[in-house]
Amino acid sequence: MRDPESLREQHKRRLSWMPWLYFALKARHRGWAEAWQAEVQARLLAQETVELGTGCFIAPEAAIFGEPGRAVVLGDRCAIAAQAFLHGPITLGNEVSVNAGARLDGGRKGLIVGDGTRIASGAALYAFDHGLKPDRDIKDQSVRSHGIRIGRDVWIGANAGVTDGVVIGDHAVVAMGAVVTKDVPEWAIVAGVPARVVGDRRDK
Repeated sequence: MRDPESLREQHKRRLSWMPWLYFALKARHRGWAEAWQAEVQARLLAQETVELGTGCFIAPEAAIFGEPGRAVVLGDRCAIAAQAFLHGPITLGNEVSVNAGARLDGGRKGLIVGDGTRIASGAALYAFDHGLKPDRDIKDQSVRSHGIRIGRDVWIGANAGVTDGVVIGDHAVVAMGAVVTKDVPEWAIVAGVPARVVGDRRDK
């Protein structure tokens, strides 16, 4: 006979890596899952400069770091999966999901993500960049930051990259593995390295 406690621990691991399952839990699981999340989130709030909306899911294996002036702010019902990395300043709207292994750093100017946006596994969003002057080593270059803004209802595909200074419009889609170095219009589908417009969601 399988041990109920070990089954519950495995269920927690499953939710950590696939947090969308948390929002569809059956009534018999919701009680322990919400109590577990209350503990995870209380620990995070006590240790970091973080603001959490209602009904969020935070995997205990996620790495979330905020400090005064560089807070991480999550809207209602956000989901942060295992091994995601978030370093403020970051503001996520309502119902934003950051899947396993995604990496978000707000630099100095910040990263803002609109409601309902999905950031897939392995995506990398860095709101800062190193200088490239030839008279000094990379390690000695100054760091600049313009910030990143992502609209609502955007899908950032797995292993995609978004560089500093980019604005991605509402309803856009960034294909798997694309590297976005320029602004993306609303509804556009972009792919490639560097990313370029290859379609429009409204044509589908």
